[in-house]
Amino acid sequence: MKNYKEIFDALFKNVNRVIVGQQEVIEQLMIAMLCDANCLLEGYPGLAKTLLVKTVGDFMELKFSRIQSTPDLMPSDITGTYIIEENNGKREFKFQPGPIFANIVLADEINRATPKTQSALLEAMQEKQVTSGNSTFKLDLPFFVLATQNPIEQEGTYPLPEAQADRFLFKIKVGYPSAEEELEIVNNYTAEIVEQKKQVILNKKSLLALQAIVRQIPIANDLKQRVVSIIMTTRKEKSIIEYGASPRASIGLVLAAKARALINGRNHVTSEDINAMAYPVLRHRIILNFEAERKGMTTDDAIKEILAKVR
Repeated sequence: MKNYKEIFDALFKNVNRVIVGQQEVIEQLMIAMLCDANCLLEGYPGLAKTLLVKTVGDFMELKFSRIQSTPDLMPSDITGTYIIEENNGKREFKFQPGPIFANIVLADEINRATPKTQSALLEAMQEKQVTSGNSTFKLDLPFFVLATQNPIEQEGTYPLPEAQADRFLFKIKVGYPSAEEELEIVNNYTAEIVEQKKQVILNKKSLLALQAIVRQIPIANDLKQRVVSIIMTTRKEKSIIEYGASPRASIGLVLAAKARALINGRNHVTSEDINAMAYPVLRHRIILNFEAERKGMTTDDAIKEILAKVR
């Protein structure tokens, strides 16, 4: 397991040459990819969300594409469309793949796209395929949708439907850097531009192999029971939660805990892994009731309360 930790340490070290700070965000993003899952990043503008996703893709030799979500974006702009092509004097329809045909798809400001366009991502996120007309096209694996959204601008946005939000393993909150980190960012991006050679740490084949290894990490039955108890409590805790998490959250929390153990060079899951992963797994899957919102509680506050109850 120590060998795997060395791989991830090398990856994080290289990413940190471009991205200053944000260690927890980088780790959670990597965990989501090890779980073969999609990820939602929420943060204010200018916090390097897009740069982070692109940088991780570069160091992993994965094909990257970006979709800039706008209200006039159409589903075919994402999945692709049929075009008429002339071949030997005959006209025939040929499928022109859209930006969804990549390994890492960044859906920038996803909540600016209309619900119809957002739903075009659903099939790709869940089934790893795209249907256009009567044909179905398999996507190249590994495949991830990494979406960003801005929490402050709500005008002209379309909140993600619960069904789609549930298909993101994590909702990662990207915060502001510390004063020291911001000074380093200023120094890095106002000095002479030096082209850095990008070293490939992982490729497609090795990433797929690591995804298989994650599922082999053992987890004790009492810890599995604790995961299920945490998710069940989100449905029963009516004093603060209106709607709890689905069984998809139980699966996601166990997988995420396994991936975190692997990244940290351990061959078993601990209770600390479960506690750490509960926040990004649950914060977009629970809906607080009016009383909790009136008290000024956040979803993270509710998760902390539940974790304290389920020992």
